[in-house]
Amino acid sequence: MLKANVTLDGDFVIGRTDPRLFGSFVEHLGRCVYGGLYEPGHPSADAGGFRTDVLELVRELDIPVMRYPGGNFVSGYHWTDGVGPRDERPRRAELAWKSVETNRFGTDEYVDWCRAAGTEPMLAVNLGTDGPEEARNLVEYCNLPGGSAWCDLRRRNGHDEPHGIKLWCLGNEMDGPWQMCHKTPTEYGRVAAEAGRIMKMVDKSIELVVCGSSHGKMATFGQWELEVLGHTIDLIDYLSIHTYYGNRDDDTAAFLARPEQMGRFIEQSVALCDAAAAERKSDKRVMISFDEWNVWNPTGHKEQDLAPWSVAPPLLECVYNAEDALVVGGMLIQLLNHCDRVKIACQAQLVNVIGLIMTRTGGGAWRQSIYWPFLHASRHGRGTVLRQAVDSPTYDTEDSPGCPLLTSACVLDEQSGAVTVFAVNRSLDEPLALTVELRALGELSVDEWLVVRHDDLKAANTKEAPDTVAPAAAEGAAVEGSTLTAELAPASWNVIRLTRT
Repeated sequence: MLKANVTLDGDFVIGRTDPRLFGSFVEHLGRCVYGGLYEPGHPSADAGGFRTDVLELVRELDIPVMRYPGGNFVSGYHWTDGVGPRDERPRRAELAWKSVETNRFGTDEYVDWCRAAGTEPMLAVNLGTDGPEEARNLVEYCNLPGGSAWCDLRRRNGHDEPHGIKLWCLGNEMDGPWQMCHKTPTEYGRVAAEAGRIMKMVDKSIELVVCGSSHGKMATFGQWELEVLGHTIDLIDYLSIHTYYGNRDDDTAAFLARPEQMGRFIEQSVALCDAAAAERKSDKRVMISFDEWNVWNPTGHKEQDLAPWSVAPPLLECVYNAEDALVVGGMLIQLLNHCDRVKIACQAQLVNVIGLIMTRTGGGAWRQSIYWPFLHASRHGRGTVLRQAVDSPTYDTEDSPGCPLLTSACVLDEQSGAVTVFAVNRSLDEPLALTVELRALGELSVDEWLVVRHDDLKAANTKEAPDTVAPAAAEGAAVEGSTLTAELAPASWNVIRLTRT
């Protein structure tokens, strides 16, 4: 049998997780907002038009931060179109996704939805077709109590108290030629610096996220970060990076290894942040906001057959299967193991569009396979991530030679002394005998062991069979002395909860 060993010591840690590591993302794309979050007339809709069946599933995830409104959408979005009386809001041709935007759901509705969902808003400003002036006006609209035209407009729109939004993104993927009004690093660095400067003149307490590279294989990766940070490092708090992985070649072994690339991308981005600081002889440590990440496979819809310029067409509605859940689990493990520098992360997206949750317009809502590892990480990944010494068998892929069959993260709840082991066995056909040495962690026993797996890695959840891929309780894990042992099934996501005895 394959064997892997992990050694932990309570005195050796990576860092504490910021709760915002378990964030998500909503964009005006496809049915994410209309038919997802917001559907007046739906049987479950509340007085604000919010689907309460979706809200219940979102609250279960305990998501601390929600990025909005984009995404590519934001680079052509004028926020003033989405405030005021709904019947007076303009319909616009939305260029990023070739749809019609009704603007029935805007900034105020989003903040109201966040409050109902128990999450904090993270707003992106348009630095594509708009610029610094519109960005500072939005901060004023959201955060000042009153006495000026913009915040008085908010009050007339039914929100007497400020929204108090603290986290702001300076545009989205501005390095990408697919982005409306995309820019060179010099052009973007200058406009981001000026936007950030005057936004902080309105509210000096806000935190700012500047655009890094859209993915690690961008031709400008590296040069972009150094140039942009050269203009903005004294103003901003976080560098944004994004990545998506898919199994387009139907090579499951290579697909399961892709989270290793995510870890390398994080480490390279951190090195660039520190190099930019060193060049300025600064001790500042810019943190990472990994505010778009997920599996993105070809969708089940023939999108080429959809009529353009329709309202909320079904776009990017990936149906996630068992192997997708394993990759999402592997990506969550990378975020945990880099929590010393990754302080914010937003799974993209929340509903319908490459979503954790799927809905039928006018019908029900259900959890996708990837919902489960996200739920487990959000519930049990908050605490101190322990540094691991790992000895695992490996296998080779083109992108990740020497990929370990075991990928794992271990989180200590310092208050209770509980330890959670997150682990993926990447072997497709063999179990993995896991041994974890638990040093300086007190006496522990197994409280719970949850496994997500399916004999058919292409199995997926549907409205008719929503629990096809779901967690199941496992038995056989045990702690003897200071050693945990468990046999991990092939191609499985595992959550082993240890409590103090």
